Amino acid sequence: MKQNSLLKLVMVFLLVQVIGKLPAQDRPNILIIMTDEQSVESMSYYLGKKYLNTPNMDYLAANGVSFTNTYCANPLCVPSRSSIFTGRYPHELGIQSNDETLIDPVRFPTMGTIFSQAGYETGYVGKWHLPYDRKKEATHGFSYLPDKKGNGDDNRSPLLARNFLEMKRDKPFLLVVSFMNPHNICQWARGEELPDGAIGDPPPADQCPPLRANARPSAHETDIMQLMRISFQKSDKFPVGSFTDEKWRQYIWSYYRLIEKVDAEIGKLLSALKELGLDKNTLIVFTSDHGDMQGAHEWNQKTVLYEEATRVPLIFSYKGIKPGKSDFLVQSGIDILPSLCDFAGIPIPATARGLSLQSILTKGKDPGDRNFVVVSDHLVQGEPVDGKKPEPEGRMLRNKRFKYWIYNEGTQRETLYDLQNDPGEMNNLAGDPKFNWDLQKCRKELYEWAQQNKDPFIQFMVK
Repeated sequence: MKQNSLLKLVMVFLLVQVIGKLPAQDRPNILIIMTDEQSVESMSYYLGKKYLNTPNMDYLAANGVSFTNTYCANPLCVPSRSSIFTGRYPHELGIQSNDETLIDPVRFPTMGTIFSQAGYETGYVGKWHLPYDRKKEATHGFSYLPDKKGNGDDNRSPLLARNFLEMKRDKPFLLVVSFMNPHNICQWARGEELPDGAIGDPPPADQCPPLRANARPSAHETDIMQLMRISFQKSDKFPVGSFTDEKWRQYIWSYYRLIEKVDAEIGKLLSALKELGLDKNTLIVFTSDHGDMQGAHEWNQKTVLYEEATRVPLIFSYKGIKPGKSDFLVQSGIDILPSLCDFAGIPIPATARGLSLQSILTKGKDPGDRNFVVVSDHLVQGEPVDGKKPEPEGRMLRNKRFKYWIYNEGTQRETLYDLQNDPGEMNNLAGDPKFNWDLQKCRKELYEWAQQNKDPFIQFMVK
């Protein structure tokens, strides 16, 4: 068995070497633009310009394909990013929280390693938050890594990216530009100085965007979610328990200003690409690692499995791609890597779990019959309640109509939402007899997925 595995690795390596010798002009450059903590609809392309104006994100959306049903692998930075850059599920990587554990770069090679071995020049600018030693290129494969701290600096990232773009080369490039904002909304909620620059004081609440329609907790909410809201709001990291409706409206105003702030930096990056004549042969991918709750269900930040935290923007823009929208179910953690490999002519790693989206992008044809995607989370950032700290781990399944999730703690562990008729997730149907068949179907889909993907969480699932 070990000999067969070794033989497969050798064959893949040889194929990669052959591809690496193809003429550079036959393969696209790739630019990945990431924001941090941006929900799918949070750009003026979707919301209009009354409260938010994001011309550069809008440009990418208008000149590419937007996947409107894209879910992150886990609504938290490290597990989500780790998944995107390896094409593996967080449970495989052993990463469900923002700890600093490093993982085996041989067992879990990154996108940087895969593309550099295939003849691409690789660069990474901005926020890191990946489980690899930044100081050792051999572990992550990115040869250009100018930010020594790893936290990023949105104001410097476009210039650092331009320095990479200006380098003379006879190879195609893969460049990741990872911005921090609108993540600074976390500091705003805590009344702290914003790391990437001030945005000014919000106006009176009646001049701010409206409260979200789903601002209140949903009906029949599980006891574990009620407990976790208390647990998180007791933490200094989530000090929103006393927020009034007016304060939440100012929160949303501030969130939008941070998105506009990062949009301006993206504009500098796109301008550099065009000025250097690289825009014609560069595939641009725009996404975010996870979203922000923005006061929905009285939550801020991320980590939970509601739509605002789990559904993210994903746009592919490139020549030959007909602009439009796709509602195909995407899981960004497992689908981005195989999609990029397909565009670059690189064999998709045998360990990749996702689907290439290239057929949708170039032919308008679904890559396969995908009935659902799965997301995980682990709520570890709260504080003790009645002397006990709850840290539930969960799995979420989103099929074409319903969203189902289950945790390993709580008396009521299951949640079911009909997203077709209840997009705001205001009514938990898990206990409604009229939806028992749908509940059973979701249980079955998730259990079979766990069996197929060797997820140890299967022990907490309902057959």
